[in-house]
Amino acid sequence: MVEKKFPLTKEQLKEIVKKYPTPFNIYDERGIRQAARRMLKAFSILPQFKEFYAVKALPNPYILEILKEEGLGTDCSSYPELLLSKAVGITGEDVMFSSNETPDNEFLAAAKLGAVINFDDITHVDIAANVLGGKLPDLISFRYNPGPLKKGNVIIGKPEEAKYGLTREQIFEGYKKASALGAKRFGLHTMVASNELDSSYFVETAKILFELVLEVYQKTGIRIEMVNIGGGMGIPYKPEETPVDFDFVARGVKELYDQIIEKNNLGPVKICTECGRIITGPYGYLVSTAIREKHTYRDYIGLDSSMADFMRPGVYGSWQYMSVVGKEGKSPDMVYDVVGSLCENCDKFAVQRQLPKIDMGDFVVLHDTGAHGRAMGFNYNGKLRSGELLLKEDGSIVEIRRKETVSDYFSTLDYPGLKDIEL
Repeated sequence: MVEKKFPLTKEQLKEIVKKYPTPFNIYDERGIRQAARRMLKAFSILPQFKEFYAVKALPNPYILEILKEEGLGTDCSSYPELLLSKAVGITGEDVMFSSNETPDNEFLAAAKLGAVINFDDITHVDIAANVLGGKLPDLISFRYNPGPLKKGNVIIGKPEEAKYGLTREQIFEGYKKASALGAKRFGLHTMVASNELDSSYFVETAKILFELVLEVYQKTGIRIEMVNIGGGMGIPYKPEETPVDFDFVARGVKELYDQIIEKNNLGPVKICTECGRIITGPYGYLVSTAIREKHTYRDYIGLDSSMADFMRPGVYGSWQYMSVVGKEGKSPDMVYDVVGSLCENCDKFAVQRQLPKIDMGDFVVLHDTGAHGRAMGFNYNGKLRSGELLLKEDGSIVEIRRKETVSDYFSTLDYPGLKDIEL
């Protein structure tokens, strides 16, 4: 069983909300640092291991700065994410740019940053070379889509139905084309699952990539110096689920590296991952206040947050652990739908969930929101996105993103009647 424990007491929260009213996301710095260290320690048995943190999971420079201090790079997929990396001093080959349907300006920006451009389609090779003055950067990579050779999972779907990556046949042509356009160093990458808890899945992915490294060399003479086995390592949202075992994955990848890469004298090959969720996910919490209750065909608890603050349950039907601060030890003898105020019936954080009796004013915490949480927020219904706080290792609280205001919401509208309007 995985213990789900909120790192603050009710009394501590009461003090915090005097300055920062709910709802807000709060991140545990100690937990994030420890997760990064566990991963790096386990994977240190692999040559030149590098974790490129997936910025999309939690695009906040304060968090990226922490991860930089722990030795992580970044995986970016847009111009703003590249700017976030640059702002905290993560540049050059510590950045991997993995984008699809990539605009010209983003190829240019990635090249200026010195990032490893990870091509998602063979046609992008000529496009990027043209944008970059007729020549590719020294180091490039290709994203491989193994199609039916690899089973996907429910979130990302079947690889052969995914919009990402090159086919096996295109991979060989891609390397030859890139070499002719000036590239001298090469990487290989794939990403075929999301929130996957089966540790052996990632070992199997490494095997597919290592075998392809050998085949590329045999068919083209090109030596691949970097293999990125992707991200997708999941977290146990339910206490009874088993977390991914870093040590198991690292040992399995190392055995395959020795059997395929070393045995064929293709080393050294730098091994990389691009995880996000497993590093920050368990150490983020959406804190809300119960403000309404309703009793019709079901019993409902209404929060001051909504699906606009955290969309995973409403969009994916995901299950998120929920706790009522100060009532953790009480019997869960009530059954609630816990909902927000968005004008959509799917705006539900929990459906028919057994919880202790919730009183108005109670703090209700959604756990494991440190990845793909605030980052996926939106403004439908005119909802204003919640802010972000950081629980520092010394116990202090720092606001790392303020809440949105009505002025923020109207800022892109050039309409005189909205200036300084209020009711």
